[in-house]
Amino acid sequence: MNKAIFLDRDGTINEDIGHLYTSEKLVFIPKAIEALKLLEERFLLFIITNQSGVGEGIFNDDDYIRFNSYFIEVLKNQGINIKEVFCCLHAKEEKCVCRKPSIYFIEKAKKTYNLDIRNSYCVGDHPHDMEMAKNAGARSIFLLTGHGIKHRQELTFQSDYVVDDLYGAALWIIKMIEP
Repeated sequence: MNKAIFLDRDGTINEDIGHLYTSEKLVFIPKAIEALKLLEERFLLFIITNQSGVGEGIFNDDDYIRFNSYFIEVLKNQGINIKEVFCCLHAKEEKCVCRKPSIYFIEKAKKTYNLDIRNSYCVGDHPHDMEMAKNAGARSIFLLTGHGIKHRQELTFQSDYVVDDLYGAALWIIKMIEP
């Protein structure tokens, strides 16, 4: 079975500016690229992101598809292979089955990629990322980047680890899995 890292996007890999859908506004969090390179050597990488801007009419499906293609291409040019990006495009009010903290996308990835969820990690800057990890039976790492500092007090349970950024998370994960 394969092990995976399920990553939030905005506030985890790139700066969270709110409804990011144009390439010129993309700014990676310092050392995020290095972190992804370290993790990719040992895990399959996935992104699970809520992008309610589509459901709210702020941007459209084509904007999201164009930006996501650009985002994945930038990472690929850095030698990083994201296996798949899973995205909920619904507004929060729609109460869909795919919006985090739902494990809908984790279950989908598990079936498609033969994943060992118990030895996989969810990494993000929002309590719903940690709830998703708990609901799926994965390990959880809460980041203080993005909205992490603001939302830290909203965690309803202790995540497996709290760290400043994705690079710190990558170092901790590697320390945990290597003898």
